[in-house]
Amino acid sequence: MENQIFQLQYAMDTFYFLVMGAFVMWMAAGFAMLEAGLVRSKNTTEILTKNVMLYAVACIMYLVCGYQIMYGGGYFLEGIAGGDTLVADALKASAENGFDGDSVYSKASDFFFQVVFVATAMSIVSGAVAERMKLWSFILFAVVMTGIIYPMEGAWTWGGESVFGLYSLGDDFGFSDFAGSGIVHMAGAMAALAGVLVLGARKGKYGPNGQVNAIPGANLPMATLGTFILWMGWFGFNGGSVLKLGDIANSNAVAMVFLNTNAAAAGGVVAAIVLARIMFGKADLTMALNGALAGLVAITAGPDTPTPLVATSIGAVGGLLVVFSIITLDKLRIDDPVGAISVHGVVGLWGLLAVPLTNDGATFGGQIVGALTIGIWVFCTSLVVWLAIKFLMGVRVSEEEEYEGVDLAECGMEAYPEFTGK
Repeated sequence: MENQIFQLQYAMDTFYFLVMGAFVMWMAAGFAMLEAGLVRSKNTTEILTKNVMLYAVACIMYLVCGYQIMYGGGYFLEGIAGGDTLVADALKASAENGFDGDSVYSKASDFFFQVVFVATAMSIVSGAVAERMKLWSFILFAVVMTGIIYPMEGAWTWGGESVFGLYSLGDDFGFSDFAGSGIVHMAGAMAALAGVLVLGARKGKYGPNGQVNAIPGANLPMATLGTFILWMGWFGFNGGSVLKLGDIANSNAVAMVFLNTNAAAAGGVVAAIVLARIMFGKADLTMALNGALAGLVAITAGPDTPTPLVATSIGAVGGLLVVFSIITLDKLRIDDPVGAISVHGVVGLWGLLAVPLTNDGATFGGQIVGALTIGIWVFCTSLVVWLAIKFLMGVRVSEEEEYEGVDLAECGMEAYPEFTGK
């Protein structure tokens, strides 16, 4: 009887893992639509190509080496039979010692759930470097980011390994990041920041006297659709990170994570659009969209412990921060067409710092050490890689190609050819 209960719970947890992974995979569509909506029409095909390519590259690189780096050994070094061995060992233990209610899931499902997180981190980079980066330079960076840079910091956090043998973020500092405000989102933003600094701003974005020139996106309905897709996918992102479903305690935990994730996003929207109305005199849709994403990023580090009202407040603070951050980065002449560095970097840091407010197991000191470890590693290694790519093949299209649009220069086709006046 105990073995039958175990097998049923194993099936439920594995199926839940796979469905939540599929939700996170669908976030790739959200990033593609959001970024395509916030860039100019002449750059739409290239941004879509980047999003398709980065997802494929992430899947391959994480399969080849990333998973092994992050979790040591790993499923694909052991072969497909590794999953069957895991089940057999658990069944044997259950028969000998009695079923203790703890569950186990397929290693293949674990890999699938982890790989879509890698792609999410790389998607953050895509929007920040939009409209002026060479396609193949971006793809080359994606190879290194998804195969080495992200898995290394993932090994120090979720993988439980010590940082170069010096200290353990979990054991020594009590660092906690439930679903990846820092490990995924801030890491992607740090890689994006390094790329933007190497790349430079788009032509015409900043004037000679310090003025900031708005460059509106071509399709706000598409950007809004992308935001809602991301909002939906985030339930898999955070909910799947509970890891289990097949018992009462974990089912309740999943429900609370879903509730808090939704509440934080709502708080982010309202806070961002109200602040935009106060500062600009208008209800800025793009700020509302980024406010939703900011709320989601903010709650990702700890969606399991706050009450719904506290989760709403955490998301609202994220919504306020993202507005101030976008304005500040423009003043610093750091050109991020979609606000990715602000949403995922600045608010990702806030998400980490918010965890100790509701989680007694985390400390502000530990969260700061974890954030510094992730930020310094990803930024410095990314900067080295971006500079190496710049030296080898260049990272930026020519001024003429940027003016004409990278769609024709990089992809040889336009997203909206019937609207061009040729």
